[in-house]
Amino acid sequence: MPPPRRRRPPPRRPPRPRWGMRITTTLSVLVLGAGGIGHALIGELDGIGRIDPFKDMKNRPAPGRGMNVLLVGTDGRDKITPAEKRKYHLGGAPCHCTDTIMLVHVSADRSRVSVVSLPRDSYAVVPEHTDPATRKRYPAHPVRLNAAYAQGGPQLTVQTVERMTGVQINHYLEVDFTSFMKTVDVLGGVDICTARPLKDSYTGLDLPVGTSKLDGGQALQYVRSRHLDAASDLGRMQRQQRFMASLIAKTTSSGVLLNPVKFRDVASTVFGSVRADKGFGPDEMLSIGQAMRGFKPASSEFTSVPIGQMNYRVKGIGSTVKWDPVKAGKLFREIREDVPIAVHRPAASQAQKVDVPPSQIRVQVTNGTSTSGLAARADKSLRSTGFLSSVAATVPGRPVASDVKRTVIEYDPRWNRSVRSLAAALPHAELRSVAGIGSTLKVTLGSDFTTVTPVRADEPDPGRFAAVTGDQVVCK
Repeated sequence: MPPPRRRRPPPRRPPRPRWGMRITTTLSVLVLGAGGIGHALIGELDGIGRIDPFKDMKNRPAPGRGMNVLLVGTDGRDKITPAEKRKYHLGGAPCHCTDTIMLVHVSADRSRVSVVSLPRDSYAVVPEHTDPATRKRYPAHPVRLNAAYAQGGPQLTVQTVERMTGVQINHYLEVDFTSFMKTVDVLGGVDICTARPLKDSYTGLDLPVGTSKLDGGQALQYVRSRHLDAASDLGRMQRQQRFMASLIAKTTSSGVLLNPVKFRDVASTVFGSVRADKGFGPDEMLSIGQAMRGFKPASSEFTSVPIGQMNYRVKGIGSTVKWDPVKAGKLFREIREDVPIAVHRPAASQAQKVDVPPSQIRVQVTNGTSTSGLAARADKSLRSTGFLSSVAATVPGRPVASDVKRTVIEYDPRWNRSVRSLAAALPHAELRSVAGIGSTLKVTLGSDFTTVTPVRADEPDPGRFAAVTGDQVVCK
């Protein structure tokens, strides 16, 4: 039986703009819309275009902890003026496709946002689907990831990303770039630092060494440039992440959040070109913003999917980017389990030096006292220090101790170096060797527990996924 026929790939087009900026601005406004300025957003949020990307979806991944938002940026150059196209090198025809795809995880306690960039040229297999325009049915077939939107719109994009990551998407945001140069200008520009000159004849970008304040047009050039280094699309994603961190820093430090008039100007510009799923209403958006009112660059972390093969060629498609199945699997497991993906390094003067980095140590926390919420508090502190911590699930019918006086750490003797790192973070805990319990260290909190001592490895810890926090990439 011959293989199912696939749709012929669209003809090659001139390079399209890569508009991470529109996504970064939208994310910043959503997560930072807090406190007394929430009322200024209601009208803008009510005006967001609504779609239903989750309609009739089946065989979805199990829900994880926290909230996952799929952010996509679509090509909208047909709305750019001819003068702007010439000035910012935006030639070429628009396409019905995604330029930028990001999985954004908001932690359950709303203290952290993890952003994972998904390369637009990633090798993907779209599931069986119906073309929304022609209503024709197509079998599953391989594509570049950004083609999922062209073939099946938001719904096929969500389905494809869920199957690739194993992460259930809770909300969907889609943004156009037509007004985002103005958004950066409304903020008064954004600072970007570079250790070498950045010049790209394809986009017109020309930045000197040092710190530059980018206006809207320059910011546009910065986030779409692909020809600054050999990393191409991966380098572009890293620049988008730096821009996002800098935008968050500018928004939180410039008084925008405290000025309802200025905030409304920014919000009206951003939300004029946003589409969201029907379930992502104004109340939930504002509640997220209010819960994250203390958000700062250090609260954000950024990475890209680990790549196994850069030039993975597929018949009928051409060159694609293939993910590393083992490393990518571990990354998305951390997202599902609501674990930080970047190493949050404490200041050297405040941290106890240890041998094994906390980012390599799994910890399970149980409350052995009658103090409500103690396990959650300890778990949050351990995760902030870098440990892969989680609260132990309660088992129905199994009695839970509530009168433990001294905190206990149980460990398998094969992991005796790891337990020393945890013992430094919990210096008053009793250590108990238990053969055969595996690599996870088990902590039972006693009434003596008060706080977690910050620790850091003697050697710099690059983290498991080369992830960085926002404060590590913004201008100092």
